[in-house]
Amino acid sequence: MTAKLAARAAGSAASSSEALSPPLSQAVGYIVVLVIGLIIAFCMVFVTRLLKKTVGEDNQKTEVFMTANRSVTRGLTSSAVVSSWLWSTAMLGSSFVGYDYGVAGPFWFAAGCSPMIVFFALLGISCKRKIPEAHTLLEIVRIRYGKLAHVIYMILCLLNNLFACANMLLGASAVITSMTGMHIIAATFLLPVGVALYTFVGGIKATFLTDYFHTFTIVIILCFLTAKTFTIDEIDSVGHLYDLVKAAGARHPVADNHDGSYLTMASKGGILFGILHICANFGLVIMDTSFFIKAFAASPSSVVPGYVIGGLAYFAIPWAGGTLASSIVLGLEPDSIFPTYPRRMTATEVSNGLVLPYAFMIVAGKGGAACVLLITFMAVTSTLSAQVIAVSSIISFDMYRTWVNPQATDGDVIRWSHYGVVFFAIFAAAFSTMLHYVGVDLGWTLYMLGVITCPGIFPTTFTILWKRQSRMAAIVAPVLGFFTGLAVWLGTAHALFGEVTIKSTGGIVPCVWGTVTSTFSPIPYSLIITAFNPQNYDWADFRKERLAFEVDATATRDALTEELETADVHAQTNLKRWGRIAAYWSIATFLGHWVLWPLPMYAAHYIFSKSFYIAWLVVAIIWLWGTLFVVGFYPLIDGRAQIIAVWKGMRGSPPRRESSTESVNVVETSAETKEVDER
Repeated sequence: MTAKLAARAAGSAASSSEALSPPLSQAVGYIVVLVIGLIIAFCMVFVTRLLKKTVGEDNQKTEVFMTANRSVTRGLTSSAVVSSWLWSTAMLGSSFVGYDYGVAGPFWFAAGCSPMIVFFALLGISCKRKIPEAHTLLEIVRIRYGKLAHVIYMILCLLNNLFACANMLLGASAVITSMTGMHIIAATFLLPVGVALYTFVGGIKATFLTDYFHTFTIVIILCFLTAKTFTIDEIDSVGHLYDLVKAAGARHPVADNHDGSYLTMASKGGILFGILHICANFGLVIMDTSFFIKAFAASPSSVVPGYVIGGLAYFAIPWAGGTLASSIVLGLEPDSIFPTYPRRMTATEVSNGLVLPYAFMIVAGKGGAACVLLITFMAVTSTLSAQVIAVSSIISFDMYRTWVNPQATDGDVIRWSHYGVVFFAIFAAAFSTMLHYVGVDLGWTLYMLGVITCPGIFPTTFTILWKRQSRMAAIVAPVLGFFTGLAVWLGTAHALFGEVTIKSTGGIVPCVWGTVTSTFSPIPYSLIITAFNPQNYDWADFRKERLAFEVDATATRDALTEELETADVHAQTNLKRWGRIAAYWSIATFLGHWVLWPLPMYAAHYIFSKSFYIAWLVVAIIWLWGTLFVVGFYPLIDGRAQIIAVWKGMRGSPPRRESSTESVNVVETSAETKEVDER
């Protein structure tokens, strides 16, 4: 690991003199980042107004702005779940760990995401059963543990959102600068502009719809890469690509891989990254308010299918995209077609996420560079939208409504939601700029992220699933976990490299130890503190506070689904059944993606044969094309009723209107689920 750190330092020194000339002009960069961003924003504003006119979705109502009347369908939920994890990092990061560790890197990247996305289905349906009126995770914490816990978890969630945004902006800005020559600070500040505009106007529904459009476009372009790759003479077939990657392992063996091969899961660096990544991503999911908002916005019968289907579909994007892109770059680095020929990629180029752009440029020239520019822009704006709406909800509900004005009206909360959108967009760009100027890049944030995001994982999970965790445990455990993880991270960096700097703290070993400590140390802290004074929380207490504003009765009935309109027994049975399904899928996904599939190959030190590599890559590509159906066509099929309603409204049919007799509180309609919380 010391050698790799030294190589990265050397690469940084060399990068300025060996930088690749941008294949596209600055004008193209500004057109994509600013002009296309504003066009998409205005289109979403138009769609938002169209929905209000045709089907009565008034985004000036808080329940519509923040939770879309809790009626989002399975298809749109699945697409939004994929979009939530389709960070620019997912494509750029999976490619660069493939370059560093071979086929193990993209697999561990994908396996580090899908299990916790599926696990969130369990948390989401539990929240639906116990506190269906909630808007944010922090409301749940406040009701159960009080205001001190509320402040602590607010800080943890805001840190999570801030570092997540920085991770996205650093990677995306570096790629946009490399592709167009656009100044990196200009890219950093202009990327959030369109996001802030359509989120400001449309709220969570605009986020869902933009997620759909962006994700569909990104996956189409990735599928284009899988088809176009095998049409160029230098690659020609999957079998020949295998030969190229095998030769790359002979030229530049990987120190921590079995036999130095890129074609093995027996990669020490790869599995260390996998451990780091799965822990960090559990933190990013559970402590990310945007995931809770999307779960609250989905109808109860859509939460589990949406998150399970979305989590499994997402797996193919980093696996297929990262494996193919890194194989192309590793195989063709010594070829004259390679963008940096005759030299290899520098460590800085790799760490900045340029493996995927170079792969696209090899396959499709300037058109490939334009494709990378477009998908990077769409990925970062789509995920930024979720982060912006999450922080906006914290500012409006958990700061303003809780601490400043408990009697806030619907209009007050909407106004502060708008303030939150604008403030966080500007602050995230400024924070990312600061990190850039102190020498932080995508690789550093990707590795260290878990140290910040993980301390709240288990205390938060216990808050939702375990009635015994005490108030003191919920307050103290994440704080102790945070400082324990921080101490281990910095201490390990100093022990291994003799210094605590950005370079040393960005090494994978300090980050793994710090992340694992941040993740698991709160468990004994919580259990020990709880043992002295265990709580016996009554889940029904969640219903004593009215959290929802007035909403459309028709939309509310739709959101609570057919099973809640028939009979209490039938409703309880269905909600419990969804909870069991979520638990089974969570276990199965973790065992499949983390134990049964990869670990036997790691233990056997298996090196891929040509036929196995062909099967590996072909299955990944087929899976990716299946993801295209999930994110692109399933939402249209599942949402056909609303599409028809919008079409009829455009042709002159009267829209659904709210009235004083229709307007009811969610809690009245959802009272049928009260006894479900007894479990």
